[in-house]
Amino acid sequence: MAMLEQRIQQQFFDSADLKYQSAETLSRPIAAGAAVLIDTITAGGKVFAWGRGAAGLLAQHLAASFAGRFERERPPLAALALDDNNLALKQLQALGQPGDALVLLESDSSDPSAAVAMVQAAQAKDMTLVVLAGQAHAALRAALSEADVIIAVPHERAARILEMHLLVLHGICDAVDLQLMGEQDS
Repeated sequence: MAMLEQRIQQQFFDSADLKYQSAETLSRPIAAGAAVLIDTITAGGKVFAWGRGAAGLLAQHLAASFAGRFERERPPLAALALDDNNLALKQLQALGQPGDALVLLESDSSDPSAAVAMVQAAQAKDMTLVVLAGQAHAALRAALSEADVIIAVPHERAARILEMHLLVLHGICDAVDLQLMGEQDS
């Protein structure tokens, strides 16, 4: 039992270490991603979110935090999570408009082809991308334009990347609420 407990504790330590190591390097791209989404919303655009598997659940969480609420009440923001299957590409092609944004979450670098296809579909619609990925996403990075933002977690393990992506999304939601509504009364 003690060995199992040590292994579990190591998960916490590894996660905490990654957060401390990443705070400085990721704060600028997170702020840039938040700025893209604020510009999209204030210009009347929509925010789409997409990921596969567990990353798809994070996409749903982001859309719910925008359309519903993050930590405080505010008017709903135009946001939609796309399906995490083949329908997502068709949804994006049918619903995406110039000036919209796509938040793309990719924690598993084993097969980036679906993510690259989503990037290309968004670019064909003149949408801006905010991509949350791990460090091993060369194909995804190469597909992005200069206006797009990539927030690359410096890690290989999908579990650590997903944990960081949740924290990144919360940072974005907080920044959006701050920009749209100002400081929260204590």
